[in-house]
Amino acid sequence: MRIAIAIFALCLLCATATQARAHAVHYRVENRGISARIFYGPDDPVSYSVYEIYGPEDTIPHQKGRTDRNGIVSFLPDRPGPWRITVVGEAEHGAHGAAITVQVAESLYMASFDKPLVAQYTKGFVGMSILLFAFSLWVLLSNRREKRG
Repeated sequence: MRIAIAIFALCLLCATATQARAHAVHYRVENRGISARIFYGPDDPVSYSVYEIYGPEDTIPHQKGRTDRNGIVSFLPDRPGPWRITVVGEAEHGAHGAAITVQVAESLYMASFDKPLVAQYTKGFVGMSILLFAFSLWVLLSNRREKRG
């Protein structure tokens, strides 16, 4: 009789127990987010360098890590506003840093980003360089004429 009660209790326990599930890793691939490529030169990416990303008014990083082999940092913002990316690249002759501010719109897509000073005023820098070259050439030729005469 005791065996029958034990078997009945075991069957009742198995019938009411919730299903045990194995641990699984799920994923979803989304076509959104923001990426920045950081590089020393066109063919010299800042590979595997430390970065931190701060959201609007954050004091602790939203994300930390290392750039990939191509010097790329990617993140998915969770609110609009200015996001800061700071990267410190270790070169053979010392550390170099970059600070990038990305403006994120209400749609959580990039609205704009801060360009380096040279990129913002390329035409001005080229124009000034041409003028300085012409002035230097004029001074050099003037000094040669004065020394000959």
